[in-house]
Amino acid sequence: MKIAIILGTRPEIIKLSSIIRELQNFSKENFYSCKTCEANLKHNQSNTHKDNKNIEYFIIHTNQHYSKNMDEIFFKELNLPTPKYNLNVGSGTHGEQTAKMIDGIEKILISENPDVVIVQGDTNTVLAGALSASKLHIKVAHVEAGLRSYDRNMPEETNRVLTDHISNYLFAPTEIAKHNLLKEGINKNVFVVGNTIVDATIQNIEIAENIYKYNNMSIKTNINEDYFLLTLHRAENTDNKERLTNIVNAIIKATEQYNKKIIFPMHPRTEKKLKEYNLFENLQKNSKIEIIEPVGYLEFLLLEKNAKLILTDSGGVQEEACILGAPCITLRDNTERPETIYIGSNILVNADINKILDGIGVMANKKINGNNPFGDGNSGKAIVKILLEN
Repeated sequence: MKIAIILGTRPEIIKLSSIIRELQNFSKENFYSCKTCEANLKHNQSNTHKDNKNIEYFIIHTNQHYSKNMDEIFFKELNLPTPKYNLNVGSGTHGEQTAKMIDGIEKILISENPDVVIVQGDTNTVLAGALSASKLHIKVAHVEAGLRSYDRNMPEETNRVLTDHISNYLFAPTEIAKHNLLKEGINKNVFVVGNTIVDATIQNIEIAENIYKYNNMSIKTNINEDYFLLTLHRAENTDNKERLTNIVNAIIKATEQYNKKIIFPMHPRTEKKLKEYNLFENLQKNSKIEIIEPVGYLEFLLLEKNAKLILTDSGGVQEEACILGAPCITLRDNTERPETIYIGSNILVNADINKILDGIGVMANKKINGNNPFGDGNSGKAIVKILLEN
């Protein structure tokens, strides 16, 4: 079996990392150096690899995220192989990005002719990869299938719905996600496997803590302080002047009302919009708001785990906060991670100043009970096993 993994953003790199590692265990390169089989040169007698000696995989990176600090460092930190193909698509409109990706991906898939293409999530990369494969009659495996916000103003919602409907394998993280698929008439090859974000978080928080403790990780801030963590990058917030203004004003008021430091790793696109709307200076001059450049994945995990509260518009951060036991406030009208709401680790506050401030009051001192609805950290293994057996 030949498998293509198509990715293009940091969350995809992170969430596909456990699948990539699992495929490495079955790939040709590792097959003949298998430690469990060295004593027996007849590798086909090994239970571990009996029917899998012809498995190979490769990675196509669209470079939808194109900043070195926000992309390349993730491969390095996670010790993942360099992508075989890099499309260097970069920024652009949805149409420009998706068209460039389809053009590049299609040519590679025709040349490589894989049996299965794996995509994860809801980005333009995911849609482009799934469309390219489907039209070439290559099977599509969608990791994190079935998520729904039911808000078509979000481009991500369009991407995830279309991808689900042209996929051959649908790996749903939860029963809620499976139910969403069934409601849309998708009832074949739907597998509830948990979310690979749990795999990545469990594996890497321990690594991060050990590096920080024993190797003096160069972290940009003091994680032993009391602080809130803020992330903000969704177009629905950054490209809407009124919403972004309300969020900024709420954050500034929060520093006064709750007397807490707020650490803000700022996305380049967010910074651009804040300056465009003349909001950046108000944040910058506030002594309680620490604006830092985007950080590496391991460092960000530490910032999440040690935060008293996380304010975000990121779906992945909602999940990681839940897994790490950090209270979360989501600066959106809806979420495709309703499980976090149901277990009480997360609340929605829109971009309303009063709701944000009240939400901070509710969540800042809340103890999260540690219930994790996203699986046990073995999702990558389950996904690879299903693909190899079907």
